[in-house]
Amino acid sequence: MIEFINVEKTYGNQVKALQEINLTIEQGEFVAIIGLSGAGKSTLLRCINRMHDITGGQLIVDDVEVSSLKGREIREFRKRIGMIFQSFNLVTRTTVLKNVLVSLVPELPFWRRLTGIFSKEDKIKALSALDQVGILDKAYIRVSQLSGGQQQRVALARTLAQNPDIILADEPIASLDPVTSKQVMDDFKRINEEMNISVIINIHHVEVALEYADRIIGIRDGKVVFDGKSEEVTDEILDNIYKGQMEKKTMIEDKEE
Repeated sequence: MIEFINVEKTYGNQVKALQEINLTIEQGEFVAIIGLSGAGKSTLLRCINRMHDITGGQLIVDDVEVSSLKGREIREFRKRIGMIFQSFNLVTRTTVLKNVLVSLVPELPFWRRLTGIFSKEDKIKALSALDQVGILDKAYIRVSQLSGGQQQRVALARTLAQNPDIILADEPIASLDPVTSKQVMDDFKRINEEMNISVIINIHHVEVALEYADRIIGIRDGKVVFDGKSEEVTDEILDNIYKGQMEKKTMIEDKEE
């Protein structure tokens, strides 16, 4: 369970990225965070795994106050939380399998992670993760030879190999075409349902968020202005989240597609 209690985040330039955040996310939920660029979506997501430190309130994950963790405790805590980025964060000059294996030994120096010095058990775990996202046949191909959608699936497999309780995804389909986006979102949904892994996704595509997520959190100017089931979202709610720019935003997305 993830619990935000009066959480605030203020950056060094005195910009308040998050204000009075009070949320409880139960294990196994599929949550989409929506809002305009700069609203605080990414900051909210990245506070959960201590990529950003909060400056006020409490953030508790399974009875652990995240801000109290130090050194090795933070590294151990992050093993339970998979993080997927828009840019994939893969080493394109090496194989798919080696990219997945990297997640299993975060304590090792970077150069050793790329040498292939891994146990048989680790390799089986990595191959199983690739099988779960449907790209086992790509295990020994260089990442640079894959499409954007396939690379995002490698990033997802790398996260699954950690055996996480929570997956955080920061704009995972922003650079993908509609067909590939659907494949990646189908993977997220299946993993959420079959493995009871909490999925929290920061996403600009409102229609995709409503289709896949069970719960929508709307962020505006660093504050939660909506928190409810996907089916409860109305045009009026979206208009409030997007400051009346929803129609314009939809037109831009349609043009881009």
